[in-house]
Amino acid sequence: MQIRALSCFGATPGTGNPALVIEGGHAGEEARAALAKARNTTCVFLDGGVVDFYYPHMRSPLCLHATLAVAHVLFARHPDADALAVTTAMRGQRLELRRDGDAFFVRLQAQEVAQPALAPDLPARLLAVPGFEAASPPRVASVGSPKLLVEVADAATLHGLRPDLAAIVAWGKEAGVNGIYAWCRLQDGRFEGRNFNHLDPALEDSATGVAAGALTALLGQGITLLQGQACLIRTRTEDGAILVGGRAEPAAVVASTGL
Repeated sequence: MQIRALSCFGATPGTGNPALVIEGGHAGEEARAALAKARNTTCVFLDGGVVDFYYPHMRSPLCLHATLAVAHVLFARHPDADALAVTTAMRGQRLELRRDGDAFFVRLQAQEVAQPALAPDLPARLLAVPGFEAASPPRVASVGSPKLLVEVADAATLHGLRPDLAAIVAWGKEAGVNGIYAWCRLQDGRFEGRNFNHLDPALEDSATGVAAGALTALLGQGITLLQGQACLIRTRTEDGAILVGGRAEPAAVVASTGL
């Protein structure tokens, strides 16, 4: 089993959201989950053209920052390729990979999602902000992992959120939605967001590509999205599809293991 560490969606070299690309071996779901938990890092198992995503706390149908890590590995093997493709293990979703200079993009389609009934006070309760009113109607959107998108007034409001994570996770399981993505518009035309789908505040994502794709689907336009301390996600639309991308670079190479 070979493990490569990469950083993805970094705003500058040496920054970004970490992911491990793991190849070889014959680990089953239980062993894969245990490895992701032990490493406390998002792991993507690459088996031929199939990608299988694991967070430290759960298996996931789709993780775009880990897909960027896979793109970096595969394009290094196929330097003359214009596009490559992989398929997700859980849902068989086809992901087209592109390269653009030192950035990588994942091309995928917005998905039809049912809009759950939202009580008027639900965002306020889940975000733990009494009297909160969203800047636009909250909506669920998805490019493979549904997110409830909640617009807040400004960056100060966004940074000050201390949501009820247990309530968000419980509501998400009931509604079939993978957490809340709170977002705001910045004065320079960019956007900023935070993703809430973990029970532990320390595990808050530093970059969430699936949420960037969902927000692009909601807005109907390409965006530049800031998240965390040093992550930058760019999206664009192309013939009805959505491309989500950013930087990906090696962080380390871990020796092969017999797991």
